Amino acid sequence: METYSVAERRNKTIKLLNEKGQASVSELSRMLNVSEVTIRKDLQYLEEKSVLFRTHGGAMKKDYLVQDLHFDDKGKKNAEEKRKIGERAAQLVENGDSLILDAGTTVMQLAKSIHNKRNLNVLTPAINIALEVMRIPETQVTVLGGMLRPTSAAVVGSYAEIMLRDHFCSKLFLAADGFDPMFGITTTNALEAHLNRMMIDSAQKTIVVIDSSKFGRRGLSRICGIEHIDIVITDSGVSEAIKKTLSDSGIEVLVV
Repeated sequence: METYSVAERRNKTIKLLNEKGQASVSELSRMLNVSEVTIRKDLQYLEEKSVLFRTHGGAMKKDYLVQDLHFDDKGKKNAEEKRKIGERAAQLVENGDSLILDAGTTVMQLAKSIHNKRNLNVLTPAINIALEVMRIPETQVTVLGGMLRPTSAAVVGSYAEIMLRDHFCSKLFLAADGFDPMFGITTTNALEAHLNRMMIDSAQKTIVVIDSSKFGRRGLSRICGIEHIDIVITDSGVSEAIKKTLSDSGIEVLVV
């Protein structure tokens, strides 16, 4: 098998973490054909250089963990990509659909792109998204109740969950703060993650709208594994490796 110099080995470690977000010691050992002891020494060196974080049994790239930002700040990031994703997602909405629209700046772009649809039934926890879709003619909007999170302009908690149990919709458009194909989709708030899981149970089809910067990252709370996802809509920044992983798992990947 091929052998690498110390510098080559460490550069390949960094490249893999940048692509996947994380890697285990055993995975790196097999890939680089060195002992796990050597890999741990490499990871310790790279952590001291502030290149990565070491974890139990592996490492993750420096920006792997997602911070909870205000929705205004989120909306400024990758705005053009989010607009295109929202427009592509809108093509999946049909007249007469019943929709669950999650909170999030990408879902807001979807809401702005469905004003040509009619006879929709929309459930949402997000106040700003409710205000957007209420202007669509012949549309019934149900706002879930509960404790309002200022950072997301959306409600969470038991009241929203109780309301959601009484509904079943054809499509859920779900946002996320992080998407690690091996771990699933995540958000920065535990209550939000729990409500998101109930949304998945209340929808016939789950469609994740997410820009490519979220891949290879994790938020605090896991929403679900990728086996619960039907479609992912993202932008052209997504890597071929991630697209293949999702496709091999039976997920339809739409790239704008």
